[in-house]
Amino acid sequence: MAAVEPGTSVLSAEDVRIAFKVRRGLFRPTEMLRAVDGVTLDIRRGETLALVGESGCGKSTLASLLLGQQHPDAGRILLNGQPVESIDPRVRARLVQPIFQDPYASLNPRRSIGEIIRRPLDVHGIGDADTRHKKVERTMDLVGLPGRLIHSYPSQVSGGQRQRVAIARALVIEPALVICDEPTSALDVSVQSQILNLLLDLRDEVGMTYLIITHDLSVVEYMASRIAVMYLGQIVEQGPAAQILDAPRHPYTQMLLESVLLPDADTGLPARNYGSIAPNPLQMPRGCRFHPRCPYAVDACVASAPPLRQVDGIEYRCILQEKEARACLRS
Repeated sequence: MAAVEPGTSVLSAEDVRIAFKVRRGLFRPTEMLRAVDGVTLDIRRGETLALVGESGCGKSTLASLLLGQQHPDAGRILLNGQPVESIDPRVRARLVQPIFQDPYASLNPRRSIGEIIRRPLDVHGIGDADTRHKKVERTMDLVGLPGRLIHSYPSQVSGGQRQRVAIARALVIEPALVICDEPTSALDVSVQSQILNLLLDLRDEVGMTYLIITHDLSVVEYMASRIAVMYLGQIVEQGPAAQILDAPRHPYTQMLLESVLLPDADTGLPARNYGSIAPNPLQMPRGCRFHPRCPYAVDACVASAPPLRQVDGIEYRCILQEKEARACLRS
C-alpha cells in the first residue's frame, strides 16, 4: 500500500469544475450543464468521507474526475500531493480503485472468481504466478469468500458474494483509496449490512480509506467519519459526520435528513414546506441555488451567491449566520 501517514491527505480537489454541452432538441441551441461547479474537498488517510445528495447533483461525475477518468475544465485534483493528470494511469490505478454499484454488471461473467480478483495483479505485473495465486487466496479470506469459490463463476454465487468479489478485486493491489459508488444499493437489506460491516472491518484492520457516494443516509450514519453534502454541482455543507447529522446548518442538509422516515409510527411525515422539484440544472437559479426550495429564503438569497461560512469545523454555504441557522432549523 502507498505510504501515507494517518490523517494526511490522500486525495484532494481544489475548486474543481466541469461542464458539458447539452442540446435538448434538434433545432435548439447548445446549452452548458455545469455538472461540478467549484468543488473543494479533502480525503484523509484512514477516514470514510461520505458524499451525499439527490440523484443528478453531480456525485458520480465528481467521482469520475477523482478517478482520473475525466479531466476538469478548471481547478486541480491532487493524489498523494501530485496532480492526478501527471500520474501514469497504471500508477494511478494502484493508488485509487473503484467499487461499482451493481455487482451483476461489474464482473466479467466469462472469468472465474479467482481470475477476476487476480486480474489487477496480472495487469500490473505484480509477482510470479505462485505469488499471485497466494495473494488472491489471502484477499478472498480477508473479504470472507470461501476458498472453494476460486474456480466458480459470478453466475454461481449470490449477490453479496459478487460484491465481495468486487471488493477483493479492488483491494488485491492494496490501494491508498477506494471509491465506492452506491456499493450496496443493488443488494438486499440483510446483505447490505454484511457488506458495510466488511468495509468497516477492513478500515479498522488494514487502514483503508474510503469515499462513499450514496443517497442512503442510513449508510452515511453507519459508515461516515465526515460528510460532504452536494447540491446542483456544489458542496453546500461538509464537516464531521456526528455534528452534521446532529445539527445541520444548511437547509438542504436538513431537508435530506427530514426525508428519512423513522420506524416510530407517532413521528409522522415531514411537515416542512420544501419545494418538491429541483431547479433545471441547465437554468441555474440566481444567487443561492437552493432558494427556490428553501422555506427560509429571503431577498438576499436571490440577489447573490451565499458566502462560505466556517463554524466549529463545519463549512456551509448559506446566508444564515450560525445562530440564525440553528434557530430556523429547530423551528
